[in-house]
Amino acid sequence: MKVPSDLRYTESHEWIRTEGDGTVTIGITDHAQAALGDLVYVELPKPGRDVAANEACAIVESVKAASDVYAPLAGTIVAGNDDLAAKPEAVNEDAYAAWLFRLKPADAGDVGKFMDAAAYSKLIAEA
Repeated sequence: MKVPSDLRYTESHEWIRTEGDGTVTIGITDHAQAALGDLVYVELPKPGRDVAANEACAIVESVKAASDVYAPLAGTIVAGNDDLAAKPEAVNEDAYAAWLFRLKPADAGDVGKFMDAAAYSKLIAEA
C-alpha cells in the first residue's frame, strides 16, 4: 500500500497536497481505492463552490458501493479533475496521480493539522 511522505491524510482516507500557488489538491488514498474496488463513476464538485471543512462534496462509486469524499478544509473549489468522468478507473491505477479536486483553503495553516504519512500508515495498519 503506497503512502507518499509528502502528503497529509485524513481519517476518512483523503490525501492533501499543498501546491505552490496556495491551493491544495485532494484525492482518495490507495487504501481507500483498494477498499472500494473498481471505480465506475466519479462526481466532482463544481469550481466556485464554497465548502465547509468535512463537507461531503464529491462521490466515488465502485462496483461495491458509493462513497462520499469530504473537503478536509474549508475553502473554495477551484478545479475538478474532469478526466475522471471518462476514466474513473484512473483512481484505481494510481490514487495519488488521479486527484479529484483542488481548493483554495480559507486558512492554509489548517493543512498542518492532518496526519503525516507515518501516522496514516499506523491508522490503516490498525484497521
